[in-house]
Amino acid sequence: MPEEPCQCPDCQRFYREHDRLIRENPTLRQQQELSWAALQSFRTLAGRVLEDLQKTQPDADPALATAASGAATSGSADSGDPDAMAQALADLENINAHLFSIEALMERIFDVRVPEAVEQKFRELAGELAPDPLNADRLRLNRLLHQTPDLPG
Repeated sequence: MPEEPCQCPDCQRFYREHDRLIRENPTLRQQQELSWAALQSFRTLAGRVLEDLQKTQPDADPALATAASGAATSGSADSGDPDAMAQALADLENINAHLFSIEALMERIFDVRVPEAVEQKFRELAGELAPDPLNADRLRLNRLLHQTPDLPG
């Protein structure tokens, strides 16, 4: 028997976003482009934050950040604590390095092209994996399963 999906607000938000991304991008090509855009936006923002934080650190010692990267990453990075800030900078440097690695791997995804019949299979399965939550049949099913009205009265 499979486990029930988590019902916490964070997981529910993730499930909704997951399904929305499948519904709105139901082809291989769209998923490729979406993944690439998400990666690039993450890299751009994380890189810029790291760059700006490094500029604000008095006498920022690159060796300190590198040494801190080997330390445990638990705890908060309070801006008043130099050790916490050094750790945060080291963590951001690691994140950026990982994002560059992911980018190199993802470039291989763009080498793949599939026939229209395969793209159609993507669309078909996307509809099964993430049906439109506002679809009339889905609303009726929800009402029957959960005894809730289709629309707010």
